[in-house]
Amino acid sequence: MAKIKIFDTTLRDGEQSPGVNLNLAEKLVIAEQLEKLNVDIIEAGFPAASKGDFQSVQQISRTIKNSSVTGLARAVTSDIDAAWEALKDGAEPRIHIFLATSPIHREYKLKLSKEQVIERAVSAVKYAAERFPVIQWSAEDACRTELPFLAEIIEEVIQAGARIINIPDTVGYITPNEYGEVFQYLKNNVPSIDKVSLSTHCHDDLGMATANSLAAIENGATQVECTINGIGERAGNASMEEIVVALHIRNDHYQEKTRINLKEISRTSGLVSELTGMLVPGNKAIVGRNAFAHESGIHQDGVLKEKTTYEIISPELVGNVNNNNMVLGKHSGSHAFKTKLNELGLGVNEEDVKDLFMAFKDLADHKKEISDEDIIAIVLEKKLAKEEKYYELVDVKVQHKNDNEADATVKISGPKNELIIQHGTGSGSVEALYNTLEMSISGQVQLEDYRIQSLGAGRDALAQVFVRVQYDEKESTGRGLDQDVLIASAKAYINAINRGILAKEQFLEKV
Repeated sequence: MAKIKIFDTTLRDGEQSPGVNLNLAEKLVIAEQLEKLNVDIIEAGFPAASKGDFQSVQQISRTIKNSSVTGLARAVTSDIDAAWEALKDGAEPRIHIFLATSPIHREYKLKLSKEQVIERAVSAVKYAAERFPVIQWSAEDACRTELPFLAEIIEEVIQAGARIINIPDTVGYITPNEYGEVFQYLKNNVPSIDKVSLSTHCHDDLGMATANSLAAIENGATQVECTINGIGERAGNASMEEIVVALHIRNDHYQEKTRINLKEISRTSGLVSELTGMLVPGNKAIVGRNAFAHESGIHQDGVLKEKTTYEIISPELVGNVNNNNMVLGKHSGSHAFKTKLNELGLGVNEEDVKDLFMAFKDLADHKKEISDEDIIAIVLEKKLAKEEKYYELVDVKVQHKNDNEADATVKISGPKNELIIQHGTGSGSVEALYNTLEMSISGQVQLEDYRIQSLGAGRDALAQVFVRVQYDEKESTGRGLDQDVLIASAKAYINAINRGILAKEQFLEKV
């Protein structure tokens, strides 16, 4: 039985989702979880795009040991050089070079002839081969490329040293039957096709990314590029969890397997959702909250008698099960806390456990029972607290006056550790808070989006707030977590400002 390699591009293509802006600490947390998920290849970013992307790819490649780490590069020497510097210290440095091949891209974007496109692709692959042991080459917009030309350029890049050939449906245009025919054509018309692995990369513009990916596997692809929760540009990418579970459940049909640890799927999905601020739709296959819910009386009766009447996937298969046999609270000791950390599979250094336990006890003083989600949140907050801070929340007070008007006072620590105290008003608590914070921050800030959700259940659940702002005419996102909604709101706002400042500084350093 063959093995399908999973190429995860959540940190590169997934981060290109509108409104998603992950920092280094968050990318590293996701990468470590992808490693735990047993992903074969992690595309950590686009090293030449920015200083932040370069640092993320470099740090991830130095940290991850059980998955291969790669970076994206255009077919230009400066991109390849940046990728090498970022990846050279990794366990198995590999590069992902792309160049558009379709007529519309050749004419309007590249302004190059077919011969010039081939020359540029071959030159880039040869240059990369002087450094990288593994080279993947992608024909951007392959599915709108003339098949004879696609076969010609693929043969040339294979001869130049490419070991993986990716056939992306860049704009989500193709149908499953057509996509399968592309792979069959290449297998029959590229003389050196047996020397390489074929990869699929599908977008979901017409809702066919998963179906197209599976069609590619049926027709010879041995690597699938995908993202957690299907996030990505426009309508998103092929969803990893859908593909790997489909291969598992319908093994009788596909007769292919992956090395993915299926029990880590739900946790990985939740982590990516939390850090990106992209909520998983309730009806999302595999990981949506309704994926295993049964409302119809007929369905409920059938499931109670025999689960397989209406469940082809068990919640336990993807780790969607509450094994919370040990309930933690304010009387729990450090041993029980450590046991819970191990039970949840959270990678925590021994020196961090003491601080985490103190944070746990502080939360337990205000919350009767601590859920698994609370423990995971505490660990995440600890890991992400190490990021560079410019502004930091000290105190928030909000009082209601007459009607809906509210009066807010905030204390924040500024970039030079100065204490900033500001007063403001607004129509309601959140508006008063954000008006006051805006007056406290240097630069122009405009709130574009504000969302709140509870973490866990019950009236004492933690509040998680996501915001998107325009800061000095650049979009930035932030998140905040606290039992108090207003404090969580303030944390999210300040987090977005800090991200905006960091991104601006990295851009100026690059220029």
